[in-house]
Amino acid sequence: MKLEIGRIYIKDIQLGNETSVKNGVLTVDKTSLIAKLKEDDRIKDVKIDIAKPGDKVRIIPVKDVIEPRVKISGGNNGFPGVTAKPAQCGEGRTHVLYGAAIVTVGDIVGFQEGVIDMWGEGAKWTPFSQTYNLTVDINVVDGIDPHTHEETVRLAGLRAAEFVGQAGKDITPDEVLTYEMGSIFEESNKYPNLPKVLYAEMMITQGLLHDTYIYGVNAQTILPALLHANEELDNAVISGNCVAACDKITTYQHQNNSTILDLYAQHGKEINFMGCIMVPEHTTLAGKMRASDYTRKLVKMLGADAVVVSEEGYGNPDSDLLIICKKCEKEGVKTVLITDECAGRDGMSQPLADTAAEAVAVVSGGNVSHVVTLPPADKVIGNAEAIAVLAGGWEGALLEDGSLQCELNAVIGSTSEIGYHNVTCRLY
Repeated sequence: MKLEIGRIYIKDIQLGNETSVKNGVLTVDKTSLIAKLKEDDRIKDVKIDIAKPGDKVRIIPVKDVIEPRVKISGGNNGFPGVTAKPAQCGEGRTHVLYGAAIVTVGDIVGFQEGVIDMWGEGAKWTPFSQTYNLTVDINVVDGIDPHTHEETVRLAGLRAAEFVGQAGKDITPDEVLTYEMGSIFEESNKYPNLPKVLYAEMMITQGLLHDTYIYGVNAQTILPALLHANEELDNAVISGNCVAACDKITTYQHQNNSTILDLYAQHGKEINFMGCIMVPEHTTLAGKMRASDYTRKLVKMLGADAVVVSEEGYGNPDSDLLIICKKCEKEGVKTVLITDECAGRDGMSQPLADTAAEAVAVVSGGNVSHVVTLPPADKVIGNAEAIAVLAGGWEGALLEDGSLQCELNAVIGSTSEIGYHNVTCRLY
């Protein structure tokens, strides 16, 4: 399977009378975008704005972040199985407006979204302070149920990304990246002396505001599934997750999964990267045991020498992570874990909700409980008072001068468990 990602570097963003890219400047036709989104009769109102790196702008509460892109060849445009007809992802060419992002904003079910600051203290904690952001603030019609509300906002963000992504259709990319891997047998024959490595990516799949979708299928309903790495890099996986903002994997992060990219970079050099196992996270013990057993089985069937396992969320998913670790290690498969820590504001509490003697190779994305003070913004997109009900916020977290005091819990992407962020922890 061969995928070409054509990056069109975006150096600025503005609103105008057309949607286009010229000399690295992305212009978005606000009126046409709003009209497009309001074709969904569940949407009452849409507000469009922009936020650039360095602007004293705060975005809150954030639902998702999506990279605008367009399919040039080798599949259906958009998000197959969701906004487009089902089709294979991971082949052909996709053009990406690299450096731009769609950020959806608005209360969903009243809690568990996050904040992005484009400047200052807050900017250093979130990777999305460095993207040129088009914000889409969505109000839905009165009386719809929470599940429909969440779906409406999720689809609006994806459709906005499709609309804006069309601007890259006829543009010559500044850079073309090629990701190509044959079958597991072909790659094993090509690199017989390299260790075979799988990536097991755990996904939140625990109900409303705790969902992930693969080709439009809610991953709650699946057993662990094997994907070619190219599929996730090409819109096959989207976020429906508004759990703690710090370690939710946004759709943008799925599209640019840094663990996949790092493993790809070593493919054929230090490792034979064989693909991704998408692992649902369940709330029941039976669900956890079933998913971990099935993951272990796939790892063994494919003959992996090692597996990298990343988590999404914390608390009860820590058990899924450690159970997978125990089972794979007992099969003789070296296991590396990527997680974050809920270690208390002083960093001294037990970092995970479970432990295992087999967990000897663990990468930390940071402490979700670390408290930061974010200075007053010149402009707030959304509603700053939402901090009172975000995970990591509290009543009184919005100070009189407009500052926010909150845990990293509330900052989008701050402790990413796929490594798409700016920090880690260090053992002294």
